[in-house]
Amino acid sequence: MDQIDVEMSKTKEFLIPFVGLKLGKHHFEYQINNTFFKDFDYEEFQSSNIKVNLVFEKKSTMLELEFKHKGTVNVPCDLTGEDFDLPIKGKMKLIVRFGDEFNNDNEELLILPHGEHELDVSQYIYEMIALSVPQKRIHPGVKDGTLQTEALTKLNELSVKEQKEESNKEEDIDPRWEKLKKLLTDK
Repeated sequence: MDQIDVEMSKTKEFLIPFVGLKLGKHHFEYQINNTFFKDFDYEEFQSSNIKVNLVFEKKSTMLELEFKHKGTVNVPCDLTGEDFDLPIKGKMKLIVRFGDEFNNDNEELLILPHGEHELDVSQYIYEMIALSVPQKRIHPGVKDGTLQTEALTKLNELSVKEQKEESNKEEDIDPRWEKLKKLLTDK
């Protein structure tokens, strides 16, 4: 098997040969895991389990695609470093028209050259999933207080220490300010 054959077989399940499809709606379902992301050299997730549903509508002059995904990606928490399953979901629409040359400048419109007979949807699935992962990833146990880790304990100790220092600063008020405050209250 040549390198080219291997590359083609990886994305083959994401190639939709739309020329052979009848007009109307067609449903496609993909189960995405880390193998999919390796093809894009994307190694942000320890593991992933995402279901993608695609409604592919073939019309006489264009194609309409509606992607939806839902699942989890296993990522480290930004605060504690603990790995956890982060739930993600999202959707995206894409319109495919036909023109003189390929153009994907617009994220919601793809122009395929006349005569094309198939569409690779893997790039769109990849982008939709990658963009649905929040910038800040916080373990749900941090939010509800159920996660107990060394890092969290240290963070809590530091924040308590900081709060004490803040309250001590308030007590060390310059006596001149006290006299000024007294003038205000004595009126």
